[in-house]
Formats: sequence, structure tokens, C-alpha cells
Amino acid sequence: MVDVTIHGAGIFGLSAALACRRRGASVRVIDPGGPGAGASGGLVGALAPHVPEAWNDKKAFQLESLLMARTFWPDIEAASGLSTGYGATGRLQPLEDPAALQRARERAAGAAALWQGRAIWEVTDAPGPIAPPSATGLWVRDTLSARLHPARAVAAMAAALVALGGEVAAEGREEGAVIHATGAAGLAALSEGRARPVGQGIKGQAALLDFAAPGAPQLFAQGVHIVFHADGTTAVGSTTERDWSDPAATDGALEAVIARARAILPALEGAAVLRRWAGLRPRARSRAPMIGPWPGRPGHLVLNGGFKIGFGMAPLAGEAAAALVLGEAGPAIPEGFRPEASY
Repeated sequence: MVDVTIHGAGIFGLSAALACRRRGASVRVIDPGGPGAGASGGLVGALAPHVPEAWNDKKAFQLESLLMARTFWPDIEAASGLSTGYGATGRLQPLEDPAALQRARERAAGAAALWQGRAIWEVTDAPGPIAPPSATGLWVRDTLSARLHPARAVAAMAAALVALGGEVAAEGREEGAVIHATGAAGLAALSEGRARPVGQGIKGQAALLDFAAPGAPQLFAQGVHIVFHADGTTAVGSTTERDWSDPAATDGALEAVIARARAILPALEGAAVLRRWAGLRPRARSRAPMIGPWPGRPGHLVLNGGFKIGFGMAPLAGEAAAALVLGEAGPAIPEGFRPEASY
């Protein structure tokens, strides 16, 4: 007898599965496509916080999850014997004008109070050898940001779950409580019979380049993430597309991102493109993750809507979902994360 069945072997589903298993529950994860078949099999892996201002419970939840990542991912690696590509390498962002500089200094003061000394957000004139150009000669550096390799991280999570006695299968029977962590398809299912959708899949495209700088902080400039992976590759991305004909096709929109990344960091100019990726990332209408009972379906819980922050939110979101489905004490779930918040 299985205590918890989880549909979806992406970042949210596997995080919940591991949390359930570590609480002593027997777990079956079902995904016809296998681990990371959807948005979780991407390339970028930029774990980055919201800005430390206009503080709310969503940002507080994200802070705790990003801090939790510092032990969460090494534990996955220890259990699986596989690399997740995790590294607490931080992030650099250029400050292009006096207004941006003033905002950055205000946010630095906010971070000092809100992040409680557990991470730093600061303005610096010494960014290190790999940095985007800055019109002011100044950058924001934060130490809360980190990076991992999404597809490798999800593969390691699946292996860790199996090593801990859980099950990952392409098909199987629902038993016990049920968690639905099925991304864009799950948002469509939640929207059935409703006047307007509770969310949608937003297409993203990214590329992997043959450029090695594994110890460098991730860069964010001109809307582009540049993430230096531990395996000696560099990811750039991503697009945000609401209109598309083929969710898995790459096109000129990605080529524009690659060109912009090379303009930001000329060292990438000669780097070959090793892989192109496109897929749908689940965005709830509330713009927050969804954690809570599926309205009208007793015994079924929704865990969805990670969009661009899913990997950063997943360690704590998985714990929250596991506690909720098992009826145990767990992290406080913000009211805005309830599925009803997107109705």
C-alpha cells in the first residue's frame, strides 16, 4: 500500500516526494515522460530572490527556501551519488543609471534588515573578472542567489528518492493521498469548467554554450540570465512567450537571446551552442506557487505554478505539501498560495 501518489516527476513533484519519504511515508511518483520531461528539464537553473522591498509572506517563504537550498541540494547529492550542479555562487547585476543605483542602495538597507544577516545584497565596484558592463561602474551583488543544472538536479532527485525507498514510474495506480504536480497540463486541468483559466503555460527558450567559468556568479543584465554551470558549460535564457505554435520548438526568439548574451559578455562570442531548449513553464494567475487541496476533490492536493522561481521555491514548497497531505506540522503556507487565489 502506497501512502502518497504524486503525479509529475518535475522539481515540485520530486521535492514533495522526498519530503514525504523522509517523514516515513511510502511514495509513488508517476510521470509518463520520466523525470524532468517538462519545464524542469531546462537549462538555465538561476536560483534568485525577489528584491528585498515591499516585503510579504511570499518573499519570506522564498527567502527560507533559498537558504534551505544550501543543505537541500548537497543532501540530494549524498543520497543519489549524482551531481545537481548546485553552487552558492551569487549573482551580479549592472546598475545603469543614478535611479537604479538609488534603488539598489535602498534595497541593500532592506536586505540588511529582512535577510537578517543570512545573505547579502550590496552595491559593489569590484565585481570580479567576469561581469557585464555597467554605465555607472557599479553592480549589485547578492549572496542569496545560487545556480544548479535543472535536468541533472531532477535526475539526482529521482535517484535519491529511489535510494531512500521511493518509487518513480511511467505509470501506476493511485493509492493513498494524491498530489498533482503536473505543470502546464495541471493548470489546464484545474481550469476545466471555469470561466477563465487559473493559469497557463508560458513558453521559454534557452541555450547551452561551450564556455567554462564554473566559479563565477550568475549574471543578470538586459533581461538575460547567464549562468555558469559546474560542468564547464554556460546557460543563457530565457524568453517569455504567451503566443506560440509549438511549445518545444526553438526559433529566432532564442537566437536574439544568444546574441544579447554575447553582447553583454563578449567572452561568449566564440562559444559554440551545444544545445537549444524550449518548453512550457506553469504560471498561475496569482503569479504565486499553488499549494493546497484541489477544490472539490477530497484527498487530492495541488502543487503547481512555479514558473520562473520553481527551483528556488521547491525545497520549502515540497516540505509544505508533504506536511499538508500527511496531516502533520510543517511550514506556514501563505494564503496567496492556495489554489483558490488563482480563481
